[in-house]
Amino acid sequence: MTDRPDTIIKIAVRGFKSIADEQQIELRPLTLLAGANSSGKSSIMQPVLLLKQTLEAPSDPGSLLLDGPNVRFTSAEQLLSQVPGKARGSEFAVRIELSSGPHLEVVFKREKGVGFELIAMNYGDDGEKPWILPSMRHDEIVKALPASYAAWYTEIEKGTKKGIYHWSVYRDRCFLSFEVSAKESGFPPMRFGPAGRFIPDLQALIHLPGLRGNPRRTYAKSAAGPLFPGTFENYVASIIAQWQSTNDSRLTELGLALGEMGLTWKVKAEPVDDTQVELRVGRLTHSRRGGAHDLVSIADVGFGVSQSLPVVVALIAARPGQVVYLEQPEIHLHPRAQRRLAHVLSDAANRGVIVVAETHSSLLLREVQTIVATGKLSTDKVKLHWVQRQDDGRTVVTPADLDENGAYGDWPEDFDEVELDAEKTYLDAVENREAGG
Repeated sequence: MTDRPDTIIKIAVRGFKSIADEQQIELRPLTLLAGANSSGKSSIMQPVLLLKQTLEAPSDPGSLLLDGPNVRFTSAEQLLSQVPGKARGSEFAVRIELSSGPHLEVVFKREKGVGFELIAMNYGDDGEKPWILPSMRHDEIVKALPASYAAWYTEIEKGTKKGIYHWSVYRDRCFLSFEVSAKESGFPPMRFGPAGRFIPDLQALIHLPGLRGNPRRTYAKSAAGPLFPGTFENYVASIIAQWQSTNDSRLTELGLALGEMGLTWKVKAEPVDDTQVELRVGRLTHSRRGGAHDLVSIADVGFGVSQSLPVVVALIAARPGQVVYLEQPEIHLHPRAQRRLAHVLSDAANRGVIVVAETHSSLLLREVQTIVATGKLSTDKVKLHWVQRQDDGRTVVTPADLDENGAYGDWPEDFDEVELDAEKTYLDAVENREAGG
C-alpha cells in the first residue's frame, strides 16, 4: 500500500445528518459501503463532495457551496444532526487523511442568514496538530505555524527589523490560510495555505451519482480530463470521442468490459457539429460479421447501457491514486451483469485507483468475495464498511476486512437474512397452497 501515489486514505465525519457522533471510513483501492436505505452511506461522503464543489465554483461562494452539482441542500438545517430529545446541532466537521501522513479537519458552524461559516481548521503533519482560528492574533499564529513556515519566518526575522512582519488568518473558500505582510518592505502580502496539499486530491475526485440522467440523442462536447468538475456523466461522450481520435487502447478495454457485462460490444462517438456528440452502441452484446455498422443511438437501448457506461468509463479513465466515488453502480443491471461489474471494480483497484462504491447489491459483494478467494485481488486492497442506523437514528459504521477465503465475517441482517427470509416465505406459500391452505 505504501508504493501507491499520495491519496486520500481516511475520511471522518461528525455532526452531519444522521452521523451525530464521529464515524470514519478507511479508503483502500476497493472500498465498499453497504447498508439499508437511509442508513447514512451517502452521508459519510457528502461533506467531501461539499468541499469539492466549493473549490470548483467559478467564484468564491463563501465557506461552503450548499447547492451545487455534487450535493444539493437549500438550508443549513438539512445537513445538521438532530438526536431525539436534544436540540439540532449547529456544527459539523470533516477530517481527511492522506497516505503520506498529513491530516486536515475543518469545522463549520451554522450562522443565521449566512448558511455556514468556517470556524476552525486543524492541520497535522509529522505529529503537529495546530488549530487555526479566523480570529487568531499575530503571536498566536506564530506559535501555531507548521514547522516549515516557522523556520521560514525565523530566517526572515534574522535579517530584518523585528516586528516588520505581521501574520494574519484569512478564509480561502472552505479552508483557512496564513497571510504574512511586510509593512515597510513595499512587497505585497504573501499567502500560505496548509490545505494546499489536500486540494489536488479533492479536485481530482470523480463523482458519479446514483441518478445519472436519461440517455440523450446528443451530448455537449466538454474537456476530457484529467480533472472532472461537477459530476462525471457529463464528460463520458467527450472522453470516448478522444479515445477514438487517438486510437487509445482504453476504448477496446471499454468494449470488452461492456460485452462481458452483457450490455454491448461497441461504443462509438460521432460528432454532430462543433458542439455536440452522439453516442451510438452496438445492438448486440458481442461482435459479428457486419456488426460494426449495426449501431443505434444510446437513447434507443435499455437503461442498463446508459447507466452503466459512465461507471465503466470512469473506472477505466481514472489514474492510480485518484478517488472514484460511485453511488449504486449496479443500478438497472441484470444480476449477471452485477456480478461482472465486481470484476471491473477490482480491475480498477488493481491498477491503483481508489474505488469507493456505495451498493445495495449482495450479488456484487459476494462476487468480490469470490475474486479475493481466487487470488485475483489481494485482501489488503479491499475494505468493507457496514453502515447501519441505531434505534435513535444515529449512524454507526462498522469496518470489516476479508480473509484469504474472501470471508467478511458476519453479514448484516439486511443482506443475507433478507434473501433467506424471502425464499422461506415463498416456499411456505407454495407449501400452504399445495396443502390446500
